[in-house]
Amino acid sequence: MNRISFIIIVCLPCVTVSSAQSSNDSLLLRSIYNEALGNGEAYSNLRHLTKDIGHRLSGSESAANAMKWGQSVMDAYGADRTWVMPVLVPSWTRGDVARSTAHIGHADIPLHVTALGGSVGTPDDQAIRGKIVMVKDVNALDTLSSSVIEGRIVLFNRPMDPVLINTGAAYGGAVDQRGNGASAAAKAGAIGALVRSMTHALDTLPHTGALRYKDAIERIPAAAISTVDASMLSHELKMHPDLEVSLQMNCEAFDDVEQGNVIGEWTGTVFPNEIITIGGHLDSWDIGEGAHDDGAGVVHTLETLRILKAIGYKPKRTLRFVLFINEENGNRGGKEYARQAGIENEQSALVHLAAMESDAGGFVPRGFRIDASDSATAIVRSWEDLFAPYNVHLFRRGGAGVDISPLKALTPRPTMLGLSPDGQRYFDFHHSSQDVFENVHKRELELGAATFAAALVMMDQHLPSPREDR
Repeated sequence: MNRISFIIIVCLPCVTVSSAQSSNDSLLLRSIYNEALGNGEAYSNLRHLTKDIGHRLSGSESAANAMKWGQSVMDAYGADRTWVMPVLVPSWTRGDVARSTAHIGHADIPLHVTALGGSVGTPDDQAIRGKIVMVKDVNALDTLSSSVIEGRIVLFNRPMDPVLINTGAAYGGAVDQRGNGASAAAKAGAIGALVRSMTHALDTLPHTGALRYKDAIERIPAAAISTVDASMLSHELKMHPDLEVSLQMNCEAFDDVEQGNVIGEWTGTVFPNEIITIGGHLDSWDIGEGAHDDGAGVVHTLETLRILKAIGYKPKRTLRFVLFINEENGNRGGKEYARQAGIENEQSALVHLAAMESDAGGFVPRGFRIDASDSATAIVRSWEDLFAPYNVHLFRRGGAGVDISPLKALTPRPTMLGLSPDGQRYFDFHHSSQDVFENVHKRELELGAATFAAALVMMDQHLPSPREDR
């Protein structure tokens, strides 16, 4: 036997094992997609969540109702156990008044606005009125004298960057004005703030979202203004630099209330002390139905449990299905889950091996955002050929998701994935009155659920275990 023949013979068993494993994975993924597309319940679950329960603002009765429903579905789908992890969440109401008017010469033009999440109302619920100061950057306020800003209303009018193909990156590049604008304006002496809605769409829909007041700075009312109205004000200011805007809102904050993360657990058969977490956030804003954000992620999570039970899957690791609370205005659910995970690691000898999140809408899945070590990233990217038949092809590094991000602090650090659907239309609906059930496509939602379930199975089967060599 010559040396070349020996090498071929020795390597053949390795190739055979690898090919067999790939074939098994391929058949397993096919069964997952067949179940999701042929017998899926994600769409009917989303209909119930959005139409029968409705929006789910943290601290609200509807959020509490959604928690009960989510736990009941996990029980019905066969979780070994379910529970609610208590989380103290903000309680805030938008109220029933959000009015704004542009006063241009002798004309009064109504504007489309809604309160930013957590905003204070206008003093005594009465309208404030002031001249407009328009800036495109929070830091631009530092370049203006106090006499230019005092007693006025600041309009933050930086659009999302239209040339970025990644709409999430465009959102990230503009959203600081929503989060930090009110306090920056107040520090400079302004009496109120208007923030251009975070959307590429040119429409009359205000898109809400959370603001962050800074301690020791006066809290002033802040509202999202539609892109059409923000553009109109920008144009009118060139001809009427002294134009004024009035704003009236009666939003109000209350004491925190206890709600919680809804958790379903399925015990692993080989490494039950190793945890893989998947989830989406149960809370939503209150001006729509929270269908894409994040009803889709909620039903993706529930459907993953149903699919894997239906096909007779036996998990190696313990799987946790988590419906996080309070992602939108505080991320307290994600932070508390990570805190408890750290305690489990230290006191119960558990290892939080991996986590995955769906919080980018119910559109057709394109791939995954990977937040992991180089070696774990290479493993995930080795699955590309298996996902290619389902048009899932983007395996890029980046933030995996807000709710699971606090898990980064754990040792060892979990491998984290974020489901990445096509995002070109996501911000047309995000945080707006148009985020409703009717704007979610049934087949796209089901494909997302199948892809979510398939990725969970691949992590369960192929991520290296710290105990496999013992």
